[in-house]
Amino acid sequence: MLLLAVIAFAGWSANKTATDSERTLVENALNQAVGSVLDGQKSVAWWDEAVINTADGALNLEFADAEFGLFLGETYGHDELYILDGQDRPIYAYKSGARADHAAYESRRAAISLVVGEARRGITDSSLKARPDEFGRAQTNYRVLAGVLQTARWAGHIVSIDGMPSVVAAITIVPNVDMTLLKDTPKLLVSVVRIDDPFVEKIARSLLLPDLKLAPEPVSSAGVVSEPFVGDDGIQAGYLSWTTRRPGQVLLTSILPLVACGVFATGVLSNHMFGRLKRASDELTQREARARHASKHDALSGLPNRQHMVDEVEAKIGTPGFGQGGERAIAAYVDIDRFKDINDTLGHETGDKLIKAVSKRLTARLRAHDFLARFGGDEFAILCVSADADAESRLAARIASAFEEPFAIGGQTIRVTASVGMARAPEHGLSADELMRHADIALYEAKNQGRDRAMTFSEEMAKQVETRRAIEVDLRTAIEREELRLNYQPIVSCRTGAIVGAEALLRWRHPIRGEISPATFIPIAEISGLMPALGTWMLEQVFKDAKQWPDLEVALNLSPVQFKQTDLKAVLSTLIAENGVAPNRFVLEITEGVLLEATDLTKSVLQGLQDMGFRTALDDFGTGYSSLAYLCNFKFDKIKIDRSFVTNVSNAMTSRTIVQSVAALGRGLGMQIVAEGVETEYEAVMMSHFGCTELQGFFFSKPLSAAQLTALLAKFEPRHMSPFSELEPIESRRSATA
Repeated sequence: MLLLAVIAFAGWSANKTATDSERTLVENALNQAVGSVLDGQKSVAWWDEAVINTADGALNLEFADAEFGLFLGETYGHDELYILDGQDRPIYAYKSGARADHAAYESRRAAISLVVGEARRGITDSSLKARPDEFGRAQTNYRVLAGVLQTARWAGHIVSIDGMPSVVAAITIVPNVDMTLLKDTPKLLVSVVRIDDPFVEKIARSLLLPDLKLAPEPVSSAGVVSEPFVGDDGIQAGYLSWTTRRPGQVLLTSILPLVACGVFATGVLSNHMFGRLKRASDELTQREARARHASKHDALSGLPNRQHMVDEVEAKIGTPGFGQGGERAIAAYVDIDRFKDINDTLGHETGDKLIKAVSKRLTARLRAHDFLARFGGDEFAILCVSADADAESRLAARIASAFEEPFAIGGQTIRVTASVGMARAPEHGLSADELMRHADIALYEAKNQGRDRAMTFSEEMAKQVETRRAIEVDLRTAIEREELRLNYQPIVSCRTGAIVGAEALLRWRHPIRGEISPATFIPIAEISGLMPALGTWMLEQVFKDAKQWPDLEVALNLSPVQFKQTDLKAVLSTLIAENGVAPNRFVLEITEGVLLEATDLTKSVLQGLQDMGFRTALDDFGTGYSSLAYLCNFKFDKIKIDRSFVTNVSNAMTSRTIVQSVAALGRGLGMQIVAEGVETEYEAVMMSHFGCTELQGFFFSKPLSAAQLTALLAKFEPRHMSPFSELEPIESRRSATA
């Protein structure tokens, strides 16, 4: 009897211990699940490209779909995603596998707001139950990302969404390399992951509790534990139930027969238990290994990811005495040129297949000990360690060879090129942060030089970057203080010689650098996300000034970034109403850069502007590709012939032929032809003779302030173009103007 009592007590005690232990394991698994959601967000939120492509007024929807929606939805199973601006207003939503309307967030705001507030302040709201920060503890080992950790904020909780418990996680979108990109309050990435049956099953497998379930009612059955499942918001969302492993019951049902069966049966049971423990241990080890691999590898390509690359660079160049034996570490960034066009025209599935094909091709071309990683999107990184003096050129040649042959994707042939930026340690940096930042600068320069080339970092590039950053800072201040100005250059009719319009030209006089060319500061404004604010200011000023000249057309240029603004038509509609001007008085000039990346959205926006009544012009025709398809596929009111052809018309027969052909084609399609850069009477008459309808240039007037243009209109006398014969002899004229 005493033996039975001891065994019974031991069984009860073991059962209680097992149940308490299982409760703790389940709670820890839920904490880790919250951390895992944040970890998935971090992979795209802590990234320079993410900051650039979500800048105020310049949200890149294609980037958001690919890198936030598809990536987090497909790879990490996030059910809903939202991007909030600095005032926590939704600017992007992704739900049910597709981009959604911003209003989708409003139905979630009440449930999510406490988590959003915690992520902004870094302090847990008293209305939410405090939850261990598993994600935060995992970030403490970073060295290169120390700058990120100083600025980033995050929060994760389990709350009720539409009556279903869900993991809600919020994390700030911040740069991981170039901290100067963070100018304002960071955007916030919010994810919702439903705690549904697949979610619970995943936890059950990790805990070896195969029948762990979440049900609305408790389960009343022998050996089954049912615990109320209460979210961090205090709302009960059902019961978690599972069959306890009940080691006490094993004692009662196994040891009593073993007492009768003797030592042999005890040995058999022990052997079985040890086998089971070993299998469980092996399974946990394998899962841990898979988790470690997943945390350091890209899900799509299978290559090492950004963090793995950073660790590898640190391990190589952080070795004491590195470089003393002549070895060099080369970090190379590889970016597929115009990858966005492939995604837009052929679809994301084709883009993903191309990424995989490029991964295999690069792996085959590189040496066995070279390290290849994928940083996300269309960007790869390579680490090459060599003592060869020509290592950079050899690496560049190997990369180029990977793109020599076209790629066969889904039954079609795709030919792509790549831009490469390289930096070398120890000359260009002795830390992963410095070396990779310099490689990124070199990649930017390769793209800026026309793509499809490899460039190595130099101090001159660094100086240019510093200059661009200084100009960017000063430009931001100039916009805030309204220190920029608009000048207007008259446009003259070839038929009447009168001023019929004017082009608005943006000007900036820097207090130290003097006049800075728009060719310098406009690209900086586009890259830094300042173009939407600058473009809107320019539109507002043009509409106000145009009221002074009711008989003139006013032309102004829309940059490619400005053209992609989601609120462009809304801004124009508001300005029309506020200023009481007719939209057909304005000519919106569009450069070839917009049409090079033409999509259905491009056509829709262009048609929308024309439907509003605005006139449109194709600017700088004759430069770049100047495809005649543009004139067929897009209906423009005007074509502007680039000044380089006007300047060469006096001494180049080719220029004359091109001008005549474009003028004849344009007029045949019902378009007006404007010649830019007319500086002499000879050029004015020749352009008129060749079929141009309007002229613009210093021959008539330099760009003027609004007040100066008003004064010129009051006294300007029409310049009737002299007959072509009165300019003879042409050869003597040509000699004088050459």
